[in-house]
Amino acid sequence: MTTIFEDIKNAFSRRDNGLMKLILINIIVFVVFKILYVVFWLIKHPEWYAIVASQMCLPADISQLIFRPWSLLTNMFFHEGFFHIIFNLLFFYWFGALVEEYLGSRRLISIYVLGGILGGIAYILAYNLIPQFKVLSARTELLGASGAIYAVAVAAATLLPNYQFHVILIGPVRIVYIVAVYLFISVVNITGGNAGGNLAHLGGAILGFIFIRQLQRGNDLGKPVSFVLEKFEKLSRPKSKLKVTHSIKRNGVGGGGSHVTQEEIDDILDKINRSGYESLSKEEKQKLFSASQK
Repeated sequence: MTTIFEDIKNAFSRRDNGLMKLILINIIVFVVFKILYVVFWLIKHPEWYAIVASQMCLPADISQLIFRPWSLLTNMFFHEGFFHIIFNLLFFYWFGALVEEYLGSRRLISIYVLGGILGGIAYILAYNLIPQFKVLSARTELLGASGAIYAVAVAAATLLPNYQFHVILIGPVRIVYIVAVYLFISVVNITGGNAGGNLAHLGGAILGFIFIRQLQRGNDLGKPVSFVLEKFEKLSRPKSKLKVTHSIKRNGVGGGGSHVTQEEIDDILDKINRSGYESLSKEEKQKLFSASQK
């Protein structure tokens, strides 16, 4: 058991591990709520579980949403069925690994969070503005990472449309076609029993497409999420007892060199995590190299 907790701690301590962090958060939430269900069942109050679990779900009814606004975020980390979470996380792992490899962990997390939020907004709007759904809004709630995951999948397909996955019994298939099939299924299933989930899929998909198109134009829609993550990481990051304060030379000229602090190194590493090594300036690369030689 100690090994499990150590593995989880190590996974969260890594800077470039956004995919695994998101997967672990989903799994941890799932396990905690399953244990809660067993506890409430043992004390003969299973109805208490429904009350607690509903706090994680996003209600379509705006009068309920007002009293749990956090659910716009928490619903994308909450699953109740084993198959629901297994298939969601497998789908997320396949496409999330691509996004993380090419865009970095911060942007993967940004797409996931923003996709989940836009998916939730699409769900709320549809259930309150479209007559076919409006009558159901008072008794409908959204849960699951599907909207966020569809954002990541569409982002991957928009960024790398010709990348191929090997599909069982079919062979190599371009991911743009795989994602197109999933989107088509979501559209035709809007009339089915999981209309809310399919609406969230489409909302997330729109975010994924727009995010990549804007990024290709030089606009990073994930900056607000990255800003919050940076602040949180700086607050939670333990202060190192070893401080890097050695001097470096500028343009081969000795003396009068500037000092490289631990905070500067941390900021440079954060920048690499967000945008890759090539985004560093010449001075930042020199600081990083000098620190590595100490």
